Amino acid sequence: MYGEPQLPADYDHLPYANPDAPKGGRIVTGEVGSFNSLNPLILKGSTPWQLRFLAYESLMGRSYDEPFTLYCLLCETLEVGPEREWVEFTLREEAAFSDGTPVTVDDVMWSYETLSTEGHPRYASVWNQVETMEQTGPRSLRFTFATDNRELALLIGMRPILKKAQWEGRDFTDSGLDVIPISTAPYVVDSFEPGRSVTLKRNPDYWGKDVAFMRGQANIDEIVMEFFTDGTAAFEAFKAGLVTSNRETNAQKWATQYDFPAVQSGDVIKSVIPHERPSGMTGFVMNTRRGVFSDWQVRSAMLHAFNFEYINDTMTGGEQPRIASYFSNSVLGMEDGPAKGRVREMLQPYADTLPQGALEGYSLPMGDGSARNRQNLRKAISLMADAGWTIQDGRMRNAEGQPFTFEIVLPQGATEEQSIIDLYASALERMGITPRITVIDPAQYNERTDNFDFDMTYHRWGLSLSPGNEQRSYWGCDAADTVGSRNMMGMCSEAADGLIDTLLNSESREDFVAATRALDRVLTAGRYVIPIYQWNISRIAHAAELKYPEELPIYGDWIGWQPDVWWYEEE
Repeated sequence: MYGEPQLPADYDHLPYANPDAPKGGRIVTGEVGSFNSLNPLILKGSTPWQLRFLAYESLMGRSYDEPFTLYCLLCETLEVGPEREWVEFTLREEAAFSDGTPVTVDDVMWSYETLSTEGHPRYASVWNQVETMEQTGPRSLRFTFATDNRELALLIGMRPILKKAQWEGRDFTDSGLDVIPISTAPYVVDSFEPGRSVTLKRNPDYWGKDVAFMRGQANIDEIVMEFFTDGTAAFEAFKAGLVTSNRETNAQKWATQYDFPAVQSGDVIKSVIPHERPSGMTGFVMNTRRGVFSDWQVRSAMLHAFNFEYINDTMTGGEQPRIASYFSNSVLGMEDGPAKGRVREMLQPYADTLPQGALEGYSLPMGDGSARNRQNLRKAISLMADAGWTIQDGRMRNAEGQPFTFEIVLPQGATEEQSIIDLYASALERMGITPRITVIDPAQYNERTDNFDFDMTYHRWGLSLSPGNEQRSYWGCDAADTVGSRNMMGMCSEAADGLIDTLLNSESREDFVAATRALDRVLTAGRYVIPIYQWNISRIAHAAELKYPEELPIYGDWIGWQPDVWWYEEE
């Protein structure tokens, strides 16, 4: 995206992959919830999230040891216009689907158009900025863009490629468990038990095993995803050896509950994986489409009522740092105090519309660590009064006497999130507020959140060291009313839209960083999410036979690392 790629044109493998890794073995992960579809490329249904990344390939692949750099995968070469106004790909002659048939330009063009018009809405935003898609040779095609957006030349190379012939006479939007999409990926769905488990097997005839980008990847023969009703059941399955790799997000649990016999004997290894990526945002998002959270003062009151210090002490022994902003833990994160220099210059044109604190400086409210949180609750009650809500006869009501209440929607199995919400609800009760807590199965949960049918829910946005067009889907005005977008809070900010345009078209690293820091201020001061823990390391407990390279990517334990570059090797 900026500057030159880290690797030369004749590179042998990604720096964090082991080209000499043995092939074989299996990995079993424990997933919480269920599924009713095996097609992650459409809006309908609940799908194992890993399928989108393990079961499909695109023209190019991403190196997670660089902020945002792509290398050819299905393509053999690419060419771009001088201003990145177009990009042309030439397909590898040997590229083939799992059934052995060759990948054609017709397959690629059909995949792009179908995904963008009938697939999940996340594919539409880039497609809407494509002016033309045309075949330019037996194995080549060109995309010409309708807008000035330097990132499009990269993003267009990251769409899953499917076999056109498989879908002739079928409704792409209605596929579920009866149709397993054919792709070019090294793994294919081998078997599944609806709602219970999915098994992927490595294709021994995988076309791309000698492509430099894939050397040292896809080493494990079998990947199994076992589904459990909640996190406790999944952890017990791991302790019993039914699951062989487990990510732990609770620092206290990691320190106190990972001393079972398999750990003591060395059959299970505890690995801590550092990273350099932004914290992203994880927490309880407030839906501003609903009148109950349309007022920033109400949202601020909810933040003050959330006793993070006490909750953190209760849940993790105080071991987890809090997320301070959307890009905290990285160079892209906003700095403390008033906006300065280039950041202030970028915010100034939107001064009249900025949330309070964006220019002046904003930080999350901090409690004293006690269970009562009196000072912050007093501030929360004061903010509610400024918004027209006061305590009357022990209940928070408006001038017409209507009670203030809202619904918190959570999926079944989200044990830790439910525990946090129970503590939060107790604090709200002291303000005369009784939220409705609704726990539903994953399929219903996905349907409701896709349609923004909630007041508050738990959500996680992972953010990269090279934020780009996905920011429009996360916070842009157009995404606020787009079903299935990740603008969960329903925000529409002139400043956010303008700053996203600025970072997308920045030609210098300095302007890019300043624009992202300015955007971080708008998002954080908007008070849309109640942040919880920051995971600046990953904790993975795994069977001793599961190995990974010593050299770690800058993104650490991220998409494209486990199981992609792991391997199985018995002592």
